[in-house]
Amino acid sequence: MVNLPCGVDINNLIDDLRIFSWEAADILLYYSDIIKNSENNTNIISNENETDPVTVADLKVNNLIIRRMQAKYKNIDWEILSEENVKEGKNNLFLKSDWLWVLDPLDGTKDFIQGTEDYAMHLALNYKGNPHLGIVLIPCKDELWFSNGDITWCEGRNRLSKAPKLSKFSSLNQMTLVTTKNHNNKTLKDLIEKIEFKKRIIMGSIGCKIASILRGESDIYISLSLPGKSAPKDWDFAAPEAILISAGGAITNIANQCLNYKNNNFEQRGIIIASSNNQTHELLCNQINEIITENNLYPFFS
Repeated sequence: MVNLPCGVDINNLIDDLRIFSWEAADILLYYSDIIKNSENNTNIISNENETDPVTVADLKVNNLIIRRMQAKYKNIDWEILSEENVKEGKNNLFLKSDWLWVLDPLDGTKDFIQGTEDYAMHLALNYKGNPHLGIVLIPCKDELWFSNGDITWCEGRNRLSKAPKLSKFSSLNQMTLVTTKNHNNKTLKDLIEKIEFKKRIIMGSIGCKIASILRGESDIYISLSLPGKSAPKDWDFAAPEAILISAGGAITNIANQCLNYKNNNFEQRGIIIASSNNQTHELLCNQINEIITENNLYPFFS
């Protein structure tokens, strides 16, 4: 395990993150209840961008986590990259520290607004551009997924923990795919049809999707973004990657290359595959690539 910055104890850090996360859960559940029980959600939505909405809950969790981290760890050599701060132009795009917190206060904002339970908070600590520690909080399931860099586990508020239960299927037609709800496109739909998975689960939030793989409910997730269209960002993938990798799974691009968290625009473009078994992941990438090539599904891929 990589040594944390001077002055940071891993056990104390986990304890603090646990406290901060359940505070965030209270905020998200509060606003989720308002949305579910109200006919007018306009007072919850803080911008008018239908493709990339922001809610009051996003902003309150964002402020909570940043305040808590800055107050508790005043002189530690790390920085915080936050989705909401980037949107508001507050983040310094020339982040220099080797250690970088990557925060998505509400992953699955559209699902949150739609009143579903498929939303999460992501928080990862990257070291030199690679996710090292990670948290995925799923309030509606009373789940807090942790990776300390070595192992992954899940806790509820009662502090009882459970281990991941990843499947070990090696064939695509044996696998259950967890796929997107609000970020679909025809190319991805065509690819899924050609692969002929055993089963499909539709779910919002990348964190929720990866958690479904960790529970053994699904086996694989595919993200496909088209040139000129929107793409997921670092804060969508950093924490889910951390918890999946230390559990024995894998997340790469279709060429089986690690995700790059050093792009100035923070985008994770192209085809990204997450699977439950790091031993067979490269084989899956190759098989999917063959299907794409044979059917000319993604001509922009190189």
